Amino acid sequence: MAERSGGESPTDRAVSAGAEMVEHVDRDGNVIGIVTRAAVRAGVLRHRCTYVAVIDSADRVVVHRRADWKDVYPGWWDLAFGGICNVGEDWVSAARRELAEEAGLTGEALWPLGRVAYDADDGAVVGEVYLVRSDTEPSCPDAEVVEVDRVPVADLLAWMEGRSVCLDSREVVAPLVIAALGAGR
Repeated sequence: MAERSGGESPTDRAVSAGAEMVEHVDRDGNVIGIVTRAAVRAGVLRHRCTYVAVIDSADRVVVHRRADWKDVYPGWWDLAFGGICNVGEDWVSAARRELAEEAGLTGEALWPLGRVAYDADDGAVVGEVYLVRSDTEPSCPDAEVVEVDRVPVADLLAWMEGRSVCLDSREVVAPLVIAALGAGR
């Protein structure tokens, strides 16, 4: 396997991610307990996460394909950068951190689109969705993203058909982005 900077292989990265501590929360986002990320995944425990949709000046969504070593939706397309909030981390800080880690974007204004809930067999989250306007090319410094593309918001629903797109992004991000930008009407 190819090694990441710092000598950490994708397998090592996935194993260390499983040991990260995560807030197990109720439907309102109140902390029930602190557990490992691996326990969250194994028990499909509700946790907090952020979603940051990046839209360029041509009203295209910056979509990306996730690395094959990711613990959820490996190799699938995603409509937003983001992920699990750290223990005690506020929503905006988590969104900024995830955007910097996954896309290499810093300093962009975050526009809140709303709080969402996703409850399914593959995961349970309370999330905050944000929109960022940027024409900066994502640098994807942490190797969680292996491919980037742009899709016009007006074509997003059609683009998702026949593609493996993260189910939570499909369900909670797409409708908010489309509504925010007035596409599909």
